[in-house]
Formats: sequence, structure tokens, C-alpha cells
Amino acid sequence: MSVKLSPSTLLSLSPPLLHAHHSPPLISMSILRRLAPNHLTTHLRHHHRRRLATVAAAVRQDTTIWTQAPLSEIEPAAESLFHVSIDVSDYPDLAASHTRAGQYLQLRVPDVEKPSFLAIASPPSYAAEKGAFEFLVKSVAGSTAELLCGLKKGDVVELSQATGRGFEIDQIEPAEKYPTVLIFATGSGISPIRSLIESGFSADKRSDVRLYYGARNIKRMAYQDRFKDWESSGVKIVPVLSQPDGRWTGETGYVQAAFAMAKQIYSPTGTGAVLCGQKQMTEEITSILVSDGVSIEKILKNF
Repeated sequence: MSVKLSPSTLLSLSPPLLHAHHSPPLISMSILRRLAPNHLTTHLRHHHRRRLATVAAAVRQDTTIWTQAPLSEIEPAAESLFHVSIDVSDYPDLAASHTRAGQYLQLRVPDVEKPSFLAIASPPSYAAEKGAFEFLVKSVAGSTAELLCGLKKGDVVELSQATGRGFEIDQIEPAEKYPTVLIFATGSGISPIRSLIESGFSADKRSDVRLYYGARNIKRMAYQDRFKDWESSGVKIVPVLSQPDGRWTGETGYVQAAFAMAKQIYSPTGTGAVLCGQKQMTEEITSILVSDGVSIEKILKNF
């Protein structure tokens, strides 16, 4: 990283830089002899480790490949949530990096170095077919995501390659062997779940596929316009609202509580699960499933 100084600043710095430079006084040999050898060794090792850590951090930072791409669409998806589409049609390598539902990438906005990590909401085939990545972004005050949600169509952002293992859906295949798949999502955690459902995982060939989707209220529940299509693909949707208004007649409270009241796990060995959302929810759901005999290897998360 270089620092640019104005001409006036350089002039003010020149005299002391040219005339006041001096070397630190040398440490006499008598003082060095009085220093414990192990103290010197420890100091040198500590300095060496710090230098190596700095170099390693710089190398890691430099390995990220950033691609500039324009926003093709940005609009509200629900309260505090935005649908964001980014045009990657000119970057086939970037588009091809998304190979599995549940993967994510880093995004940077202009003049801000700190990136935001975003799960890709569109299915893996979407980038190749439509030339775009789609995201569901929660606008959090003071974050890069908030700045992103304030941009407009045509503004340019920077994207990294898609990364992460995503949902290892092959762990719960074939469909005949795992007829029950339980899916859990809260808030913007529905984003990679949309990618999973719309990329297809033979839901129509399974006898019991349920999506427990939690939000504070109906205004904060994204993708309601897609529910009908998801259900036609074989996914039963169970919306759960923690703070509903008086007109709500569906499930209330938290996702884990709603599931615990109506588990209906008919065959633990034939059951798989997919989780994405709040840490407490994922931990409690995992505990419930494991206690009922579902293998921990069949509980998928998007790492």
C-alpha cells in the first residue's frame, strides 16, 4: 500500500527528513552481556513470528480475485430485506464458480474495503442461463450490506469467486432412501434455501419435505410470491411468526418450538435435514433431530 502526500506536505517534511535523520545509539557489548540469552531468543522469536504472520496475512489478502460487475436490479423484497441482482454475463469463470446451493461469496462496494459475505439465492444454473447472481440482503445499520442496499441499478460492485462447500445434498440421496427432508430457515437465511429448492433435489419424489420458515412478522417474510411454485415442486411450507398481528392464524413463536410440537419423524434413518439461520435455532433443531435418532451426517448446513 502506498501513501500519496501533497507537495505542501512534502515541503514541510523535507527539512527534518534531510537534516534530522540519525541512527539509534548502539547497545554496548557490556549491556548485551548482562541481558539473559533466553530473553533475547524469546524476543527475536516473537518478532519473527509477528513478521511471518504479517506476511501470511498479506498473501491471503492478495489471493482474493475481485471482479467488477454492475447491479442489474435492486428492490425491496420484504421489510429490511432487499432483492439484489448482479450482472455477471461478461465473466463466465465467475458464474461457473457457483456449483452448489448454499455457497456464498464476498462483495465490496465502492470506496469500502471491508467486504460483506452473502449467500447466493439463485440456483447454480441461473448464472449460466441468465448471466446473473441473485441475493437476498438484510440492510443492517453501519454495515457494507446497508451501503449495498442504498445503491442503484448500474452501480458497480466487486465480487469474489463463489466459495464454501454449500449443502452437501448427496448425503441425503437417493430420494427413495431419504423420503423425509426437513428444512429450517430464519430471516435472510431463506436465501440459500431458495437456491436449494429451485436447483432441485427430487422433492417431488420424496413423501415428506417440509420447510419451517421463521420471521418476526409477515412483512419480514421474503419470497412469499414463490411459495406456490415451491409447493408445486413438492415442498410443504410452514411459516412461523414470532411477533404476528391479530389476523395471523398460522404457527407462532420460534421455528424450533413449532417443530418440536409436531415433529412427525416416521423414520429417523430415512430422514435428512437442511438448516440455515440463527445460531440458536440451528443448535436446538440439531439437538432435537439427533435425540430422535437422525444421523448428524444427514443434517446439512452451508459452511
